[in-house]
Amino acid sequence: MRLLVRCASLGLLWLAGVTPAAAALKVVATTEDLAAIISEVGGDKVSVETLARGYQDPHFVEPKPSFILKLHAADLLVLVGRELEIGWLPPLVQQSRNASIQPGARGYLDASMTVKILEIPTGQITRAMGDVHPQGNPHYWLDPGNGRRVARALQAKLTELSPADGAYFAQRFADFDKRLTDAEKRWDAAMAPYKGVKVVTYHRSWPNFADRFGLDVVGYVEPKPGIPPSPGHTLDLVNEMKRQNIKVIAVEPYFDLKTPNAVARDTGAVVLVLAPSVNGVKEATDYLRLFDYNVNLLVQTFTKLGVK
Repeated sequence: MRLLVRCASLGLLWLAGVTPAAAALKVVATTEDLAAIISEVGGDKVSVETLARGYQDPHFVEPKPSFILKLHAADLLVLVGRELEIGWLPPLVQQSRNASIQPGARGYLDASMTVKILEIPTGQITRAMGDVHPQGNPHYWLDPGNGRRVARALQAKLTELSPADGAYFAQRFADFDKRLTDAEKRWDAAMAPYKGVKVVTYHRSWPNFADRFGLDVVGYVEPKPGIPPSPGHTLDLVNEMKRQNIKVIAVEPYFDLKTPNAVARDTGAVVLVLAPSVNGVKEATDYLRLFDYNVNLLVQTFTKLGVK
């Protein structure tokens, strides 16, 4: 009976000269940064679901049954890649029983394939080095130029999956590209006086951001990637910060502030909770606002401290 009603409804639309609207592509993004860029390019032609939240460490995400359901229904899976999600995503994709989003399938997009990757290790990699990513640092979205590259790759993939909407996706990309270009000029002007300023970060989340805006990351609260701070390393960091007169420690919102605050007390530095992802803090509600928040906070702090 429902099938007859559906067919009758479609027949009435055809007689009236109305074409039924195509269903939006169902896209699953592993992070909110990717979801934000997908929404920019896809507009109302896509529906986007996110797995990791911006306030979570994307290396360590608790798999949930709801993730499998989202993946099962997806037309497209977009991931950060470079093994960022290696600890939790592959079993979910396999268990989704969705052939379209398996690695190498038409509905699988590794967003790292067209971007600028930094810190690609050379030589033998061992566990003694900490959580080193063999394919390079995966936090590439913190360079807005890489955000543009991801958006362009998404435009191509969405057009492949829905050719009839190709012109729409092209227009959406062009609009995003223009707004991002205008914003980059604003960010570059704001950060220009602080090129070469030395900072410390908790984790190696910021090489692309530092490279793009000219900051010099000279130390880390972690002794090695993914390894909690030790008393010995912390003392060495305090001494080095005093020696180089480093006044800013950047910390991601999902790390404990106890050690950074202790280091700041001993060195006269300021701890800044920067947003490594969209919605990492409440002000960073989209991709452009992510950079607005981080650049504004850094500039305000540098200005207040008299850092040059």
